[in-house]
Amino acid sequence: MSAVPSLRADARSPSPVAVDEGSRLENQDIGARHLGGALTQRVTSVLSPLVLLALWETFGRLGVIDTRFFPVPSSIARELWQMLQPNDQFPQGELWFQLSASLSRIAIGFVVGAVPGVVVGLAMGLFRPIRTAIQPLIDTTFPIPKIAVLPLFIMIFGIGEQSKYAIIATAVIYLVLINTVSGVRNIDQIYFDVGKNFHASKWMMFRDIALPGALPMVMTGLKLGMGVALLVIVAAEQVAARSGIGYLIWTSWQVFQVEKMYVGLMVIAVVGFAGALLLNYVERLVVPWKPAR
Repeated sequence: MSAVPSLRADARSPSPVAVDEGSRLENQDIGARHLGGALTQRVTSVLSPLVLLALWETFGRLGVIDTRFFPVPSSIARELWQMLQPNDQFPQGELWFQLSASLSRIAIGFVVGAVPGVVVGLAMGLFRPIRTAIQPLIDTTFPIPKIAVLPLFIMIFGIGEQSKYAIIATAVIYLVLINTVSGVRNIDQIYFDVGKNFHASKWMMFRDIALPGALPMVMTGLKLGMGVALLVIVAAEQVAARSGIGYLIWTSWQVFQVEKMYVGLMVIAVVGFAGALLLNYVERLVVPWKPAR
């Protein structure tokens, strides 16, 4: 008599095959929803600027907005195409000439500022005497607008390229250094204790504990530094340069070539977006343990 209920209970319980099949279908459903959500986000991110440009073009052609100050995107695109074409004054094209000048200044100034920022930031995070000596200088000089010291750099380095490198490096080093120090200070103390217990040298503490632990914050500082470098170089080129995107924007405004001015603004936006993508790719390579969002 007791065997009958047991058999009936076994018959009512799902089989392992059915359970596995249900889990597989559930995982497929979750994956499909996740893929659909990601696809929707991508489509939305692409469509939103296109819709904005379409509205801009429509309102401009209908006379709703003043095209003297807000030329329609199609006229800006025509100006962009013309600036890409070679001519007698710019054999490689005016836009390529101005863009290459700005990019070279940004690249050199960024490296000159970022490398010392990481090294000094790691040292300040690891060693209290260094932090005690340098931190007051950082706190005092960081609030000064970096473009405000451009006249000083021009007096020291002249109006040539060195003053642009110096102003970009000055703007970048603060952000990279401050974030690097924060990254080291946020490392759990247990990692340093383990290093001390295994008699790790100062170089090993620097290389194997402080640098990997601070890398997420270092990358944050580099991203912020790249954005500020773009702001600073445009301002510096408007004041003390005869080439570059900032110079292009300023001279276009002076002669009221509004389409050309908008081309310069658009190029700065594209360079900033490309720089963010590049640093995000570098971050995925050097900080693979950071969760993707």
